[in-house]
Amino acid sequence: MNSYQSARAALPYIVPALLLVLIFVFLPVCFNLYYSMFRWNAFEINRVYVGLEYYVRLFSDPVFYIALKNNVIYAVISILFQVGGGLVLAAVLEDKVIRRWQTLFRTIFFIPSVISIAVVGLMWQLLYNPDIGLINGALRAIGQNEWAHAWLADSKTAIYAVVAVSQWQFTGYMTMLFLIAMHKIPGELYEASMIDGANRIQTFFHITIPQIKEMILVGTMITVIGAFRVFDEVYVMTFGGPGRSTEVMGTMLYRAAFRNDEMGYASAIATIIFVVTLSLSLLQMKLAKSGQED
Repeated sequence: MNSYQSARAALPYIVPALLLVLIFVFLPVCFNLYYSMFRWNAFEINRVYVGLEYYVRLFSDPVFYIALKNNVIYAVISILFQVGGGLVLAAVLEDKVIRRWQTLFRTIFFIPSVISIAVVGLMWQLLYNPDIGLINGALRAIGQNEWAHAWLADSKTAIYAVVAVSQWQFTGYMTMLFLIAMHKIPGELYEASMIDGANRIQTFFHITIPQIKEMILVGTMITVIGAFRVFDEVYVMTFGGPGRSTEVMGTMLYRAAFRNDEMGYASAIATIIFVVTLSLSLLQMKLAKSGQED
């Protein structure tokens, strides 16, 4: 069977998936771009064509740049802790001494990622409470009263307090992904490195990371896309406050669509989110390919 016949044989299995992607991914994106050029709301049939007015308004809105900056902060910190920290945790759990307890640690690290984000947000609101919260209580208990703070009420610390919650919740998930990839690395590679006198740090950088670079790329893409699509944590804990200091593009979109009933403006924000996430994903894939040998 030649390649043409193989492609024809596979076509009946590929077409249904392509149709689903077309209907539920590409068509909504196109419709969203179309609707972003109209002034309309959820309670009227008529739409007024405004062209690029909403995009001009968006790029001239200072809140948009606050939201974009917060999403970038979210992405950078998430890459450091979820990808970098998850990679280190996975390597530690693969150590021969700790491997016997790996099942226990895997369960402990993975549990936060399966808890509802709404529940997590409410729980951390209590932990951050300036009067009865466990965090300030612990600081006062060790005599560091000056460190006690209204974490979510201060515009300088609120965004970092919210970002920290996501790191607690999803670093364990990334650790599990890296562990799965590490389990597929042939043990002979580690044995050969030990014979050559490599220490654990050298083995980690020269064997582990190169062998799981595809999973690292996938994990980074998931993390970055998630950082620019973040909504739930911010909505539950601060809803963009205080003073819009924790506003992200997701809450900005929600506010425009469901608080102000400006569906066209919300569609413009959604289009920008799509363009940013798509661009970052393509950039990451290009950077990953640039490091491959021909």
